[in-house]
Amino acid sequence: MKKQIFTDKAPAAIGPYSQAIQWGDVVFVSGQIPLIPSSGELNNETFYDQTSQVIDNLEAICREIGGGLDNILKLTIFLTDLEKFDEVNQIMSKRFSEPFPARATIEISKLPKGVDIEMDAILSIEV
Repeated sequence: MKKQIFTDKAPAAIGPYSQAIQWGDVVFVSGQIPLIPSSGELNNETFYDQTSQVIDNLEAICREIGGGLDNILKLTIFLTDLEKFDEVNQIMSKRFSEPFPARATIEISKLPKGVDIEMDAILSIEV
C-alpha cells in the first residue's frame, strides 16, 4: 500500500502531487527546486545556492522517513545549462558519500519558477 510522505522542512508541492510516496521500503521523491521551506521564496542568488537548497530539500524528505542522503539509490538531475555539470559534481561530492547514487543528468529548456536545477530521487529505507 502506498503512503504519502510530507514534512514542513521541505517545500510543499506546488501542484497536484506529493512530496514523496512510499511503497514498502522504496520511496519516490518528487522533483525538488530551490524553494526555502519556511518562506516559499527561491534560494537562487547563485547556482551553488540553488543546488545546495535542492539537496537540503531532498535531505529533509529523506529524514522525515527515517533515512538520509545515503539512502538515495537513484538521483535524476535536471539542468537548464549542462555547463553546470562540473559544479553539480563538486557540490555532490561534498554532500553525498560513496557509494554515490546512480544518476542521470539531463539538460532541459525550462524548469518551474525559472530555476536552473531540479532533482528527484528514489531511495530505500528499512520498514
